[in-house]
Amino acid sequence: MVFKQAKWDEPLIYELGCEGRIGFLVPEVEEDIRREVGEIQIPDKIRRENPPELPELSEVEVVRHFIRLSQMTYGVDNGPIPLGSCTMKYNPKISESIASDPRITLLHPLQDEDTVQGLLEIMYLLQKWLANIVGMDVCTLHPAAGAHSELAGVLIIRKYHELKGQLNRKKEIIVPDSAHGTNPASAAMAGFRVVTVRSAPDGNIDIEAVKAVVSDRTAGLMLTNPNTLGLFEENIVELAEIIHEVDGLLYYDGANLNGIMGYTRPGDMGFDIAHINIHKTFGSPHGGGGPGAGPLCVKERIVDPERNIKLSDLLPGPIVKYDNVRKKYYLKKPGKYSIGWLKSFFANTIPLIKAFIYIACLGPQGLKEVTEQAVINTNYFIKKLKDTKGYSLPYDPERYRKHEVVFSAKPMTQDVGVTAEDVCKGLLDAGFYAPTMYFPLIVQEALMIEFTDTETKENIDKYAERMKEIAKIAYENPEEAKKWPRNTVVTRVDLVKANHPKTVTPSWRVLKLRKEGKIK
Repeated sequence: MVFKQAKWDEPLIYELGCEGRIGFLVPEVEEDIRREVGEIQIPDKIRRENPPELPELSEVEVVRHFIRLSQMTYGVDNGPIPLGSCTMKYNPKISESIASDPRITLLHPLQDEDTVQGLLEIMYLLQKWLANIVGMDVCTLHPAAGAHSELAGVLIIRKYHELKGQLNRKKEIIVPDSAHGTNPASAAMAGFRVVTVRSAPDGNIDIEAVKAVVSDRTAGLMLTNPNTLGLFEENIVELAEIIHEVDGLLYYDGANLNGIMGYTRPGDMGFDIAHINIHKTFGSPHGGGGPGAGPLCVKERIVDPERNIKLSDLLPGPIVKYDNVRKKYYLKKPGKYSIGWLKSFFANTIPLIKAFIYIACLGPQGLKEVTEQAVINTNYFIKKLKDTKGYSLPYDPERYRKHEVVFSAKPMTQDVGVTAEDVCKGLLDAGFYAPTMYFPLIVQEALMIEFTDTETKENIDKYAERMKEIAKIAYENPEEAKKWPRNTVVTRVDLVKANHPKTVTPSWRVLKLRKEGKIK
């Protein structure tokens, strides 16, 4: 396979251009506007003494710089990004186009509600759609991302027990050993002790181990379904009963919703709270094209019947409501039992609009087909790679996976010393994006692969063939495998050195200070 990545001798943008060069002129304030608003006075406490050190370039230099950078990098528009549990699916351009309309992007969060009725209607419908998709009753769009929403969900569990007067003993959150790292982190940040439960040989959470640790101290259970191995938690109804018997709550991590959407719903499985990753399941870009969004949905479970407190009263941030009398949409602010505001203003509306467009374009049947295609793609890839020397499929290899699969390069490592990291470097060398490696931690030399619903059979075939080719080279010439990648802009990186604080240079200011010898 021949691959050669574009490579330019591209300096930092601060190292381009020259003093005094500009690419944009800020227009003068028109005289009638100046008379109306007066001179703009910047308060002394925020006024800079010196101008900011910004790059000084022409428009041509800026455009060429970023075009060259784009030619040296890899994105979801170049090819598959099969990062397991991240669902890096193609981002539909219709969503990008509509969400970039100035009538949306120029709205201000402090505008009067009467001036943003269209936006509020979109958000109102999206709340309803998302709650229905996950089988919940009420949804808030407030949290800024999946992990942010996850923390909000655990804070709701905390508030639930606090309002019931039992927080003094409800100190533990149960988390499976296959969980995403944010699960135990969120539980700990909310003040709970994390109780980790092992996986059974079939890849599900060990239900007997759960029974052994559940007690009056159990505040809740955090789980994603399908789990991180791509396997459906078949005992979920029984698990829900076990947790509810001790008045615990079930929290659904929505990272893997792409594997069940349209076929089943967390709310139907017994979950009380569910977060949704807009950037995973509903086609909005990840970080670089973000920001993200993490809607949080709950069942209308009664918290306190005497005070008529329901789980929805605990949700953070404002929720869009419709006034049937005034025929207007409005933002209902969090009440006195809410966990409060987790960020400024309502929500990150741009990615939410992209999700609204995605759902509206596909409709219910289309969303179901998304799941079907994601599951078919995963299991087709498993068939292509399953019997290849050097790889193994841990945890009941005969079970069908859902949206993702975790292979192991352990046989190859034991036989010839070629690791999962080497496999990933070999994929990069042929122009493919590497999968998630070394996660979940319960699989040694893990290669966690998710092609999503948007990938073609041809792309999956090419990826599988390259992984077979890597295994063949590894057994014939393991030293060669240790030298990958050769064809990328940046070749083999020392991962330890690359993560050292003295190597990482987060900004131009830090680089400049290092060059001047002012910091190490």
